[in-house]
Amino acid sequence: MTDTTVLRELGFIILAAAVLSIVARPARIPSIVAYILAGLGLGPVSGLMTVSETVHLASEVGIALLLFLVGLELSLEKIRDVGKVAVAAGLGQVVFTAAGGFALSMALSFTALESIFIATALTFSSTVVVVKLLDQKGDLDALYGRIAVGIFLVQDLVVIVVLTILAGLGRQEAAGVAGVGGNLALAFGGMAFLLALAAAASRWVLPRLFGWVSHSPEILFIWSLTWCFLFVMAAEKMHLSLEIGAFLAGISLAQLPYNHEMRRRVHPLMNFFIAVFFVSLGIQMEFSAAREYWVPGLVLSLFVLVGNPVIFMWIIARAGFGERTSFRTSVTVAQISEFSFIFAAMGMGAGLIKESILSLIGIVGLVTIAASAYMILYADTLYHHARRWKLLRLFGARQVEDPDEREGSSFSEHIIIVGMNSLGRRLAMDLTKRGDGVLAVDSDPRKLEGLPCPTLLGNAEHLSVLEEAGLDRARLLVSALHIEETNNLLTHRARDRGIPVSVHAFESGHVPELQALGANHLMVARELGAERLLEAVQRHGAFQP
Repeated sequence: MTDTTVLRELGFIILAAAVLSIVARPARIPSIVAYILAGLGLGPVSGLMTVSETVHLASEVGIALLLFLVGLELSLEKIRDVGKVAVAAGLGQVVFTAAGGFALSMALSFTALESIFIATALTFSSTVVVVKLLDQKGDLDALYGRIAVGIFLVQDLVVIVVLTILAGLGRQEAAGVAGVGGNLALAFGGMAFLLALAAAASRWVLPRLFGWVSHSPEILFIWSLTWCFLFVMAAEKMHLSLEIGAFLAGISLAQLPYNHEMRRRVHPLMNFFIAVFFVSLGIQMEFSAAREYWVPGLVLSLFVLVGNPVIFMWIIARAGFGERTSFRTSVTVAQISEFSFIFAAMGMGAGLIKESILSLIGIVGLVTIAASAYMILYADTLYHHARRWKLLRLFGARQVEDPDEREGSSFSEHIIIVGMNSLGRRLAMDLTKRGDGVLAVDSDPRKLEGLPCPTLLGNAEHLSVLEEAGLDRARLLVSALHIEETNNLLTHRARDRGIPVSVHAFESGHVPELQALGANHLMVARELGAERLLEAVQRHGAFQP
């Protein structure tokens, strides 16, 4: 008979994660916090579950996918864009927070090794939490949002160095200073080899290999996962952590023009396994340790919530940015990272720290992630209060507004055209020529080549693609597709948001259904329909039915 224990455990975990996520949503509590609370309910509170080896393996897969997704964000173009301020702020904060965290931990009577782990855990901020919240606010493309994301990318590189050091320390083959030094040399040598392999593949192999299947999002998704786990296996052969392999695989794919589509495809799968990881983490926490360390936990949490923003505010102000930009960027870093939990869990697995230290880091994580979520969401309110109390003058930031500080997405009051067939391309070119803001969307990168307007690679059937295209801020949605189901879906989603929509009704039998769904304009005859649409946009400045 088949053993259903694993399915039952995963069922409990997913059910608890789903329930807590729904309960936490009205209070805008981040999903990571909800997952840990779900684990606490399943483990220390009720005693319903312990973490089996199979569930632990599933959580490891989630961490690999998380690192893979972070790597996919690390395109060289983004690093060039954020420039010196991201490097200065990212590395400066790492140094100051690590030093302050170590001194504070020693003052709280932790051992030197425990203080090193605690200080390292306090050093990094949460890419996942902050990016989700900035996206929720529509501020990812604002100046402070771009600086924050750039800082996190720099920190993520430092994380990989730290994980490499931990992989070297975790080897058991040798003892003593010479043995540890040799292990660290092997670990960094293995990482350097994988990094060189990723760079070479990104330059000479992957563009042609993935370009061959780029027209099929499903195959693109499978191949990206294959590439990820090939690097994971290579890292395992070199006795490195699987996180390093997944991260380097993501970096190599991030340089391709299809990385947005791959991120969208991997993200839902990663969300499932990440839920398993953080619920499992909550199950493993000990309330006895939490009771013992609640005072150090609150002290360290205050250090992160206050100390990190102060450090960032000072560094970013020194880089010449305005007061508002400096403040809004600084509040994004007032939490510890998901990597802090990963790092502590790896340290416990290697026998370097006790479970009580993992529980302490869990306390700091719960407090800082929950508190910083509200700080990010209400950053403008906090800024006005801080300015009224004249607290920001201490940092010497410029009082004027940065000229590039803009709210939300760069796509606004634009026309989204889905489907770059001959009709779609003509509309995109003519509307752009007339001075309209146009965003062209297609799932085939070859069809987006040569267009004079911004483009977005993705399947418009997916809501995430329409959100990235800025549907809620668009003047008009146009579908030039020859796919009846997709045209119906796009019409429904546009009208549901009050956005005018024009659809190519390539067969007369589709007209009644599109009209019933609320389409403002139907292009029945391709040429005539396109002409009338262009005339309407030019004449009225916005589409009129």
